[in-house]
Amino acid sequence: MIASSLLQKYGVQIKSYSKNELIFEEGKSPSHYFQILSGEVKMNNFNDDGREFIQGFFNENQCFGEPPLFLNRDYPANAVAVEDVQLYVLPKSSFMELLHDNPDVSLKVIENLAQRLYYKSVMAAEISNHEPEHRVLRLFDYSITFFNFKKDENGYLINLTRQQIGDLTGLRVETVIRAIKSLEKKGEVKIISRKVYR
Repeated sequence: MIASSLLQKYGVQIKSYSKNELIFEEGKSPSHYFQILSGEVKMNNFNDDGREFIQGFFNENQCFGEPPLFLNRDYPANAVAVEDVQLYVLPKSSFMELLHDNPDVSLKVIENLAQRLYYKSVMAAEISNHEPEHRVLRLFDYSITFFNFKKDENGYLINLTRQQIGDLTGLRVETVIRAIKSLEKKGEVKIISRKVYR
């Protein structure tokens, strides 16, 4: 996202978080810009029954949690380390100064926010209006671009667990498994060594 050399000019720090460690909490006030150096982060909420809803996954070179920095609003979700992660952490005032001084970077940040907003809008419509197979397939298609999934001779590896697919589509894991098996029969996906390819 933002080049490490540029972040360093503005006093970025590198912080490490262990798997399942909370990076920031829903309802807290934002104070830093976060960009992933290594590892994976998820943003989530929990409903009254304790069921997790995943807002999204973020990987190397991606940033997360920046919309509240611009709005001066509390975080709408938690950020949690999916695995051990290293993050670039830049204070809000330094981040705003960086954007002011570097209009080309500002445009990249705006484009990134627009892409995420588009993804959320499309997925919200898919989740509310369609059957499980359709939801799962659309998630795969959008995730290939949004999560930068890798392609090999089998196709794009869908690097999400069945639980994560369920959390992102609002489906139970059992429903996700049935939908994927049905999609395999229809030739829409491949299952190789328990991995799903599109």
